[in-house]
Amino acid sequence: MCLSAGSPSEAAGATPRLARGPAVDPIRLEPVDELEITILVDNVYDGLLTGDERTRRASFAVGVEAAPHFEEGRTFVGLVAEHGFSALVTTKRLGHTSTLLFDAGLSPTAMVGNADRLGVRLDDLHAVVLSHGHFDHAGGLAGLAARRRSAVPMIVHPEAWTHRRVVSPGGQILPFPTVSKKALRKEGFDVVERRVPSLLLDNSVLITGEVDRTTEFERGMPPSHEAWTGGRWAHDAKIIDDQALVVNLRGHGLVVLTGCGHAGAINIVRHAQRLTQVERLHALIGGLHLGGPAFEPIIEPTIGALTQLAPSLLVPGHCTGWRAQHALAAALPAAWMQSSSGTSFHLNGAAA
Repeated sequence: MCLSAGSPSEAAGATPRLARGPAVDPIRLEPVDELEITILVDNVYDGLLTGDERTRRASFAVGVEAAPHFEEGRTFVGLVAEHGFSALVTTKRLGHTSTLLFDAGLSPTAMVGNADRLGVRLDDLHAVVLSHGHFDHAGGLAGLAARRRSAVPMIVHPEAWTHRRVVSPGGQILPFPTVSKKALRKEGFDVVERRVPSLLLDNSVLITGEVDRTTEFERGMPPSHEAWTGGRWAHDAKIIDDQALVVNLRGHGLVVLTGCGHAGAINIVRHAQRLTQVERLHALIGGLHLGGPAFEPIIEPTIGALTQLAPSLLVPGHCTGWRAQHALAAALPAAWMQSSSGTSFHLNGAAA
Protein backbone atom coordinates (compact mmCIF):
# COMPACT_ATOMS: atom_id res chain seq x y z
CA MET A 1 0.00 0.00 0.00
CA CYS A 2 1.26 3.48 -0.81
CA LEU A 3 0.70 6.40 1.50
CA SER A 4 1.02 10.14 1.06
CA ALA A 5 0.17 11.20 4.61
CA GLY A 6 2.82 12.63 6.90
CA SER A 7 5.39 15.38 6.85
CA PRO A 8 8.96 15.12 5.52
CA SER A 9 10.30 14.85 9.06
CA GLU A 10 8.03 11.90 9.74
CA ALA A 11 9.79 9.85 7.04
CA ALA A 12 12.92 9.60 9.21
CA GLY A 13 11.76 6.54 11.08
CA ALA A 14 14.41 3.91 10.46
CA THR A 15 18.19 4.06 10.83
CA PRO A 16 19.99 2.63 7.78
CA ARG A 17 21.93 -0.59 8.32
CA LEU A 18 25.44 -0.39 6.84
CA ALA A 19 26.40 -3.05 4.31
CA ARG A 20 29.55 -2.12 2.47
CA GLY A 21 31.60 -4.18 0.05
CA PRO A 22 30.69 -7.45 -1.69
CA ALA A 23 28.26 -9.92 -0.18
CA VAL A 24 29.76 -12.46 2.20
CA ASP A 25 27.99 -15.23 0.31
CA PRO A 26 27.48 -13.96 -3.27
CA ILE A 27 24.80 -15.49 -5.43
CA ARG A 28 25.43 -16.73 -8.95
CA LEU A 29 22.46 -15.51 -10.93
CA GLU A 30 22.43 -17.34 -14.25
CA PRO A 31 21.95 -14.95 -17.20
CA VAL A 32 18.82 -15.24 -19.32
CA ASP A 33 18.71 -14.93 -23.10
CA GLU A 34 15.34 -13.17 -23.25
CA LEU A 35 13.05 -11.52 -20.73
CA GLU A 36 9.48 -10.31 -21.09
CA ILE A 37 7.72 -8.36 -18.36
CA THR A 38 4.00 -7.71 -18.88
CA ILE A 39 2.32 -5.21 -16.58
CA LEU A 40 -1.01 -6.86 -15.84
CA VAL A 41 -2.15 -4.19 -13.35
CA ASP A 42 -0.96 -0.66 -12.70
CA ASN A 43 -2.46 2.63 -11.56
CA VAL A 44 -2.60 3.84 -15.16
CA TYR A 45 -4.11 2.56 -18.39
CA ASP A 46 -3.64 4.62 -21.56
CA GLY A 47 -4.88 3.10 -24.80
CA LEU A 48 -3.16 5.77 -26.89
CA LEU A 49 0.42 5.06 -25.83
CA THR A 50 2.77 4.01 -28.59
CA GLY A 51 5.36 1.27 -28.38
CA ASP A 52 8.78 0.68 -29.87
CA GLU A 53 11.03 -2.24 -30.74
CA ARG A 54 11.03 -3.48 -27.14
CA THR A 55 7.66 -2.19 -25.94
CA ARG A 56 4.21 -3.53 -26.86
CA ARG A 57 1.20 -1.46 -25.81
CA ALA A 58 -2.41 -2.60 -25.35
CA SER A 59 -4.95 -0.64 -27.40
CA PHE A 60 -8.59 0.00 -26.57
CA ALA A 61 -9.54 -2.87 -28.92
CA VAL A 62 -7.93 -5.42 -26.60
CA GLY A 63 -11.18 -5.46 -24.60
CA VAL A 64 -14.63 -5.71 -26.21
CA GLU A 65 -17.97 -5.92 -24.41
CA ALA A 66 -21.61 -5.95 -25.43
CA ALA A 67 -23.24 -2.50 -25.46
CA PRO A 68 -26.67 -2.34 -27.15
CA HIS A 69 -26.73 1.48 -27.31
CA PHE A 70 -24.01 1.34 -29.99
CA GLU A 71 -25.04 0.44 -33.56
CA GLU A 72 -22.50 -2.39 -33.56
CA GLY A 73 -23.91 -3.76 -30.30
CA ARG A 74 -20.50 -3.65 -28.68
CA THR A 75 -17.79 -1.24 -27.54
CA PHE A 76 -14.10 -1.18 -26.72
CA VAL A 77 -13.32 -1.14 -23.00
CA GLY A 78 -9.54 -1.48 -22.92
CA LEU A 79 -8.01 -2.70 -19.66
CA VAL A 80 -8.50 -2.03 -15.96
CA ALA A 81 -6.26 0.34 -14.02
CA GLU A 82 -6.43 0.36 -10.23
CA HIS A 83 -4.28 1.31 -7.25
CA GLY A 84 -2.27 -1.87 -7.32
CA PHE A 85 0.48 -3.71 -9.15
CA SER A 86 0.93 -7.03 -10.90
CA ALA A 87 3.41 -8.23 -13.50
CA LEU A 88 3.97 -11.43 -15.46
CA VAL A 89 7.64 -12.33 -15.86
CA THR A 90 8.71 -14.71 -18.63
CA THR A 91 12.33 -15.80 -19.01
CA LYS A 92 14.00 -17.75 -21.78
CA ARG A 93 17.30 -19.44 -21.10
CA LEU A 94 19.03 -22.11 -23.16
CA GLY A 95 15.83 -22.66 -25.12
CA HIS A 96 13.65 -23.16 -22.03
CA THR A 97 10.82 -20.73 -21.22
CA SER A 98 9.46 -20.17 -17.69
CA THR A 99 6.81 -17.83 -16.32
CA LEU A 100 5.97 -16.48 -12.89
CA LEU A 101 3.58 -13.91 -11.45
CA PHE A 102 4.91 -11.02 -9.39
CA ASP A 103 2.11 -9.55 -7.25
CA ALA A 104 -1.58 -9.68 -8.10
CA GLY A 105 -3.09 -6.19 -7.95
CA LEU A 106 -5.77 -4.68 -5.74
CA SER A 107 -9.04 -6.39 -6.64
CA PRO A 108 -9.96 -10.05 -7.15
CA THR A 109 -10.98 -9.40 -10.77
CA ALA A 110 -8.64 -6.85 -12.41
CA MET A 111 -5.53 -8.98 -12.85
CA VAL A 112 -7.28 -12.08 -14.22
CA GLY A 113 -9.62 -9.92 -16.33
CA ASN A 114 -6.74 -8.04 -17.90
CA ALA A 115 -4.88 -11.30 -18.48
CA ASP A 116 -7.92 -12.71 -20.30
CA ARG A 117 -8.19 -9.66 -22.57
CA LEU A 118 -4.48 -9.84 -23.34
CA GLY A 119 -4.66 -13.57 -24.08
CA VAL A 120 -2.25 -14.34 -21.24
CA ARG A 121 -2.42 -17.82 -19.74
CA LEU A 122 -2.24 -18.05 -15.96
CA ASP A 123 -2.67 -21.80 -15.62
CA ASP A 124 0.95 -22.69 -16.38
CA LEU A 125 2.76 -20.47 -13.88
CA HIS A 126 5.91 -21.90 -12.35
CA ALA A 127 5.62 -19.71 -9.24
CA VAL A 128 3.95 -16.69 -7.64
CA VAL A 129 5.96 -14.06 -5.79
CA LEU A 130 4.43 -11.61 -3.32
CA SER A 131 6.58 -8.49 -2.96
CA HIS A 132 5.08 -7.68 0.46
CA GLY A 133 1.88 -8.08 2.42
CA HIS A 134 0.00 -4.89 1.54
CA PHE A 135 -3.43 -5.65 0.15
CA ASP A 136 -3.01 -3.71 -3.13
CA HIS A 137 -0.52 -6.37 -4.22
CA ALA A 138 -2.43 -9.45 -3.07
CA GLY A 139 -6.10 -8.85 -3.93
CA GLY A 140 -5.96 -10.68 -7.25
CA LEU A 141 -4.79 -13.93 -5.64
CA ALA A 142 -8.45 -14.81 -5.09
CA GLY A 143 -9.14 -14.52 -8.81
CA LEU A 144 -6.03 -16.53 -9.63
CA ALA A 145 -6.98 -19.32 -7.22
CA ALA A 146 -10.36 -19.69 -8.90
CA ARG A 147 -8.62 -20.33 -12.24
CA ARG A 148 -6.02 -22.87 -11.16
CA ARG A 149 -6.50 -26.62 -10.82
CA SER A 150 -3.11 -27.46 -9.30
CA ALA A 151 -0.92 -26.08 -6.52
CA VAL A 152 1.64 -23.42 -7.34
CA PRO A 153 4.59 -22.35 -5.17
CA MET A 154 4.26 -18.89 -3.62
CA ILE A 155 7.41 -17.13 -2.37
CA VAL A 156 6.62 -14.74 0.46
CA HIS A 157 8.41 -13.14 3.40
CA PRO A 158 7.12 -14.46 6.77
CA GLU A 159 6.23 -10.93 7.91
CA ALA A 160 3.78 -10.52 5.01
CA TRP A 161 0.98 -11.73 7.33
CA THR A 162 1.50 -8.76 9.67
CA HIS A 163 -1.62 -6.80 10.68
CA ARG A 164 -1.17 -3.17 9.64
CA ARG A 165 -3.08 0.06 9.76
CA VAL A 166 -2.81 3.79 9.08
CA VAL A 167 -3.63 6.39 11.71
CA SER A 168 -4.41 9.86 10.35
CA PRO A 169 -3.23 13.05 12.12
CA GLY A 170 -6.79 13.45 13.38
CA GLY A 171 -6.80 9.98 14.92
CA GLN A 172 -8.90 8.22 12.29
CA ILE A 173 -7.86 4.59 11.87
CA LEU A 174 -7.84 2.69 8.58
CA PRO A 175 -7.13 -1.02 9.18
CA PHE A 176 -5.59 -2.81 6.20
CA PRO A 177 -6.98 -6.13 4.95
CA THR A 178 -4.44 -8.77 6.03
CA VAL A 179 -3.30 -11.60 3.78
CA SER A 180 -4.22 -14.98 5.27
CA LYS A 181 -1.66 -17.79 5.03
CA LYS A 182 -4.32 -20.34 5.98
CA ALA A 183 -6.66 -19.17 3.22
CA LEU A 184 -3.92 -19.16 0.58
CA ARG A 185 -2.92 -22.71 1.43
CA LYS A 186 -6.55 -23.79 1.30
CA GLU A 187 -6.87 -22.19 -2.14
CA GLY A 188 -3.96 -24.24 -3.50
CA PHE A 189 -0.90 -22.05 -3.01
CA ASP A 190 2.18 -23.85 -1.73
CA VAL A 191 3.40 -21.09 0.57
CA VAL A 192 7.19 -20.85 0.92
CA GLU A 193 8.30 -18.34 3.55
CA ARG A 194 11.80 -16.90 3.10
CA ARG A 195 13.64 -14.03 4.79
CA VAL A 196 16.79 -14.68 2.80
CA PRO A 197 17.30 -14.56 -0.98
CA SER A 198 15.69 -17.23 -3.16
CA LEU A 199 16.71 -18.47 -6.60
CA LEU A 200 13.93 -19.60 -8.93
CA LEU A 201 13.59 -20.96 -12.46
CA ASP A 202 16.91 -22.82 -12.68
CA ASN A 203 18.79 -20.09 -10.80
CA SER A 204 17.80 -17.42 -13.33
CA VAL A 205 15.46 -15.35 -11.13
CA LEU A 206 16.49 -13.90 -7.77
CA ILE A 207 14.03 -12.88 -5.07
CA THR A 208 16.00 -10.56 -2.81
CA GLY A 209 14.54 -11.44 0.57
CA GLU A 210 15.09 -8.70 3.15
CA VAL A 211 16.86 -5.71 1.61
CA ASP A 212 19.81 -4.02 3.33
CA ARG A 213 18.98 -0.37 4.07
CA THR A 214 22.21 1.47 3.28
CA THR A 215 21.34 4.90 1.90
CA GLU A 216 21.01 7.92 4.14
CA PHE A 217 17.82 9.21 2.56
CA GLU A 218 15.56 6.15 2.14
CA ARG A 219 14.18 5.83 5.66
CA GLY A 220 10.83 4.18 5.23
CA MET A 221 7.26 4.95 6.15
CA PRO A 222 6.02 7.80 8.35
CA PRO A 223 4.75 7.11 11.89
CA SER A 224 1.16 6.96 10.59
CA HIS A 225 1.93 3.48 9.25
CA GLU A 226 1.66 0.99 12.12
CA ALA A 227 1.94 -2.76 12.61
CA TRP A 228 0.62 -5.06 15.33
CA THR A 229 3.58 -6.50 17.25
CA GLY A 230 1.53 -9.05 19.16
CA GLY A 231 1.02 -6.79 22.15
CA ARG A 232 0.63 -3.29 20.78
CA TRP A 233 0.53 -1.14 17.66
CA ALA A 234 3.94 0.33 16.77
CA HIS A 235 5.44 2.44 14.01
CA ASP A 236 6.26 0.17 11.06
CA ALA A 237 8.85 2.16 9.12
CA LYS A 238 10.72 -0.57 7.29
CA ILE A 239 8.00 -2.92 6.04
CA ILE A 240 10.71 -5.53 6.36
CA ASP A 241 8.84 -8.00 4.14
CA ASP A 242 9.45 -5.80 1.08
CA GLN A 243 11.44 -7.70 -1.55
CA ALA A 244 12.16 -7.36 -5.25
CA LEU A 245 12.71 -9.62 -8.25
CA VAL A 246 16.03 -9.55 -10.12
CA VAL A 247 17.08 -11.04 -13.47
CA ASN A 248 20.50 -10.91 -15.13
CA LEU A 249 19.95 -10.19 -18.83
CA ARG A 250 22.85 -11.74 -20.72
CA GLY A 251 25.42 -9.14 -21.71
CA HIS A 252 23.36 -6.19 -20.41
CA GLY A 253 23.11 -6.46 -16.64
CA LEU A 254 20.43 -6.51 -13.98
CA VAL A 255 16.70 -6.02 -14.50
CA VAL A 256 15.05 -5.14 -11.18
CA LEU A 257 11.28 -5.39 -10.65
CA THR A 258 9.73 -3.78 -7.58
CA GLY A 259 6.22 -3.84 -6.15
CA CYS A 260 6.21 -0.66 -4.07
CA GLY A 261 9.92 -0.36 -3.42
CA HIS A 262 9.32 0.24 0.29
CA ALA A 263 12.96 -0.65 0.98
CA GLY A 264 13.96 2.24 -1.28
CA ALA A 265 14.73 2.01 -4.98
CA ILE A 266 18.42 2.69 -4.52
CA ASN A 267 18.71 0.35 -1.53
CA ILE A 268 17.11 -2.37 -3.65
CA VAL A 269 19.38 -1.89 -6.65
CA ARG A 270 22.53 -1.74 -4.52
CA HIS A 271 21.42 -4.84 -2.61
CA ALA A 272 20.93 -6.70 -5.89
CA GLN A 273 24.35 -5.57 -7.09
CA ARG A 274 26.00 -6.79 -3.89
CA LEU A 275 24.25 -10.15 -3.95
CA THR A 276 24.98 -10.92 -7.59
CA GLN A 277 28.25 -9.00 -8.05
CA VAL A 278 26.77 -7.67 -11.29
CA GLU A 279 27.34 -3.91 -11.37
CA ARG A 280 25.40 -2.89 -14.44
CA LEU A 281 21.74 -1.91 -13.98
CA HIS A 282 19.93 -2.42 -17.28
CA ALA A 283 16.33 -1.77 -16.21
CA LEU A 284 14.28 -0.73 -13.18
CA ILE A 285 10.55 -1.39 -13.40
CA GLY A 286 7.71 -1.01 -10.88
CA GLY A 287 6.61 1.08 -7.92
CA LEU A 288 9.25 3.41 -6.44
CA HIS A 289 7.12 4.93 -3.65
CA LEU A 290 8.09 8.57 -4.11
CA GLY A 291 4.62 10.13 -3.89
CA GLY A 292 3.27 12.40 -1.15
CA PRO A 293 4.85 14.89 1.26
CA ALA A 294 6.69 12.26 3.30
CA PHE A 295 8.57 10.99 0.24
CA GLU A 296 8.82 13.86 -2.23
CA PRO A 297 11.94 15.22 -0.41
CA ILE A 298 13.86 12.10 -1.49
CA ILE A 299 13.01 12.45 -5.19
CA GLU A 300 16.14 14.52 -5.82
CA PRO A 301 18.68 12.18 -4.18
CA THR A 302 16.95 9.18 -5.78
CA ILE A 303 17.30 10.77 -9.20
CA GLY A 304 20.93 11.61 -8.47
CA ALA A 305 21.70 7.99 -7.65
CA LEU A 306 19.70 6.65 -10.62
CA THR A 307 21.50 9.02 -12.97
CA GLN A 308 24.80 7.51 -11.84
CA LEU A 309 23.42 4.01 -12.33
CA ALA A 310 22.32 5.02 -15.86
CA PRO A 311 19.71 2.33 -16.63
CA SER A 312 18.77 1.78 -20.25
CA LEU A 313 15.12 1.36 -19.27
CA LEU A 314 13.27 3.05 -16.41
CA VAL A 315 9.56 2.28 -15.97
CA PRO A 316 8.30 3.80 -12.71
CA GLY A 317 4.75 2.76 -11.90
CA HIS A 318 2.12 2.30 -9.22
CA CYS A 319 3.07 4.43 -6.18
CA THR A 320 5.88 6.46 -7.77
CA GLY A 321 3.78 9.64 -7.74
CA TRP A 322 3.26 12.25 -10.45
CA ARG A 323 5.92 14.68 -9.22
CA ALA A 324 8.54 11.93 -9.28
CA GLN A 325 7.35 10.73 -12.69
CA HIS A 326 7.86 14.18 -14.20
CA ALA A 327 11.25 14.60 -12.52
CA LEU A 328 12.45 11.15 -13.60
CA ALA A 329 11.27 11.69 -17.17
CA ALA A 330 13.16 15.00 -17.30
CA ALA A 331 16.35 13.61 -15.76
CA LEU A 332 16.51 10.34 -17.74
CA PRO A 333 14.54 11.01 -20.93
CA ALA A 334 16.19 8.26 -22.98
CA ALA A 335 15.42 5.59 -20.38
CA TRP A 336 12.04 6.68 -18.95
CA MET A 337 8.88 4.98 -20.23
CA GLN A 338 5.29 5.42 -19.10
CA SER A 339 3.93 2.33 -17.40
CA SER A 340 0.39 1.22 -18.19
CA SER A 341 -1.77 -1.84 -17.62
CA GLY A 342 -1.20 -4.21 -20.52
CA THR A 343 2.24 -3.01 -21.54
CA SER A 344 4.90 -5.63 -22.30
CA PHE A 345 8.63 -5.03 -22.34
CA HIS A 346 10.59 -7.57 -24.37
CA LEU A 347 14.30 -7.48 -23.60
CA ASN A 348 16.85 -9.46 -25.59
CA GLY A 349 20.20 -10.50 -24.20
CA ALA A 350 23.46 -10.34 -26.06
CA ALA A 351 24.54 -13.35 -28.11
CA ALA A 352 26.31 -15.95 -25.98
